[in-house]
Amino acid sequence: MRLRPPSFWAYGRGGLATHLLAPVAALVARAARRRAARKGWRAPVPVLCIGNATLGGAGKTTLALDLGARLRAGGIGVHFLTRGYGGRVRGVRRVAPWDDAAAVGDEPKLLASVAPTWVGADRAASARAAIAAGAELLLMDDGLQNPGLEKTLSLLVIDGASGFGNGHVVPAGPLRERIADAAARVAAAVLIGDDATGALARLPPALPVLRARLAPGPGARALAGVRVHAIAGIARPEKFHATLAAAGAILVGHSDFPDHHRFAAAELERALAQAARNGARPVTTPKDATRLPPAFQKAIAIADVDLLWDEPDAIAALLGGLAAKGGSKGKPRGKR
Repeated sequence: MRLRPPSFWAYGRGGLATHLLAPVAALVARAARRRAARKGWRAPVPVLCIGNATLGGAGKTTLALDLGARLRAGGIGVHFLTRGYGGRVRGVRRVAPWDDAAAVGDEPKLLASVAPTWVGADRAASARAAIAAGAELLLMDDGLQNPGLEKTLSLLVIDGASGFGNGHVVPAGPLRERIADAAARVAAAVLIGDDATGALARLPPALPVLRARLAPGPGARALAGVRVHAIAGIARPEKFHATLAAAGAILVGHSDFPDHHRFAAAELERALAQAARNGARPVTTPKDATRLPPAFQKAIAIADVDLLWDEPDAIAALLGGLAAKGGSKGKPRGKR
């Protein structure tokens, strides 16, 4: 279970704690730069990496699902590679339909609904297994800071609401590495939502930016006018609350847990009891739904999201070029 991030990590915050932790943060940033500089294994197929500069909550998996579906629709044999955070499986493993989130992690379960998915901390070993199974293109969900596999093209995902937090590297802030270091290794940034924190101003001026936004999916839209109680164990539960509001649902209560939280029956029973008292329908995210015990799966509705692109032609051209040319390193057009 991940703990919630400290309040001083947020945008516009900092102060004494950040100042005191700055020397440690400088060491972390230096180590991250050295690690990223290592040479990884070069796969014989294109490798597209979806990553971010912060710890959790940027929307990497949502983006990976969207791009994976687009590639599949274009006839490309894409396979996902992911670490499988929170799962008990060690080594390389292809996610099977009977695997549960406790074994392989919640995000791999979502990815496997779109394309073959491999979990494992050793990305090169996962890549070799995927290629042996017929992968024509590898899509890494996370891994921008992992040097084990050489990337053909990387995208830096930015959540518009939270941006880069207070702009400091852990433990002084939420950054895994310095913004400039992450930006130097990507072909473009993908901003999801409005830039509420001025994150784009921290990027190199020449870096292309592709813009997208989250919109309620079919499951969420079906809740329009319905009183709901939100149950979420994600990095930023308020994003889920906003999705419900955008769908027209009436949020009358919520039960929030840390990211990747393993729900206990007693916790869910309390949440369902509170929903019943308020005459509300319990609802959760697709990611959280993979971690629900079987006894609760039919009792809790799922509200999904769609990713809508401001310039769909730009992302289509990026994917088409990557697949057709074996991963051209040319940068797509975008706007700030």
